[in-house]
Amino acid sequence: MSYQLIETNQSFGGIQCVYSHTSDAIKSDMRFAIFLPPAAKQKPVPVLYWLSGLTCTEQNFITKAGAQRVAAELGLAIVVPDTSPRGINISNNSDNVGEGAGFYVDATEMPWCDNYRMYTYISQELPQVIADNFPVDKRRCGIFGHSMGGHGALTIGLRNHQLFRSLSAFAPLCSPTVTPWGMNAFGTYLGVNKKTWLHYDACHLVRRHAWPHGEILVDQGEDDPFLADELKPELFAAACLQANVPLNLRMHKKYGHNYYFIATFIEDHLRFHAQQLHSRT
Repeated sequence: MSYQLIETNQSFGGIQCVYSHTSDAIKSDMRFAIFLPPAAKQKPVPVLYWLSGLTCTEQNFITKAGAQRVAAELGLAIVVPDTSPRGINISNNSDNVGEGAGFYVDATEMPWCDNYRMYTYISQELPQVIADNFPVDKRRCGIFGHSMGGHGALTIGLRNHQLFRSLSAFAPLCSPTVTPWGMNAFGTYLGVNKKTWLHYDACHLVRRHAWPHGEILVDQGEDDPFLADELKPELFAAACLQANVPLNLRMHKKYGHNYYFIATFIEDHLRFHAQQLHSRT
């Protein structure tokens, strides 16, 4: 892979880097961050993929979540891709689509379908890039994310449980086929055939594919302004119950939809993933 180092910083004995590379799936340059813990100097380590929310880049998580200290202790690498292509310059008249809003789908509608292929990028291309160029154990991968990225983590994890062996989310969009943000984005990227939307709806996918790797962890703030209209964790809880998939849905009083919430509970998620991934060979 031809890639360019954008920045590198020491952090808790490990190294936090950001790279740019040319993506075949996106047909454009993409950026990703990777944290490598001290243990990666001796042997390949388990790797987590974090998917960020609307408007974010790779910088939001690596500068605000406070994940590096615990990841260094647990011997976890963390990969943080951008949320969409950049600089494509597709004009549109719709909110919450376009730059920073890839929704982790493979668009089928013009003019988006040539570049907005975040599902393929996350589920196929990026893991191969990471496995080929960094000291990670591709047999021990987990995925998690926030909001739009929580939706991405749930849908990509559920559809690719041969690749991802642990799964969690913060305030995910649990059923975007029935909520305003999701319906707007899916209609724009995927067109009017709503059957195709189901490939990116966690409630449908958990009933269809289940989850063979144990418990799924979801944290949700009760003071999240998007809880009732956009996130709907109760629908995912019902779908998991129907599919006989263990879900630990934790509701937190007074917490919102922001990185104060994520930073508060990020250690729990890292330890959850480490317990599952370190136990696998």
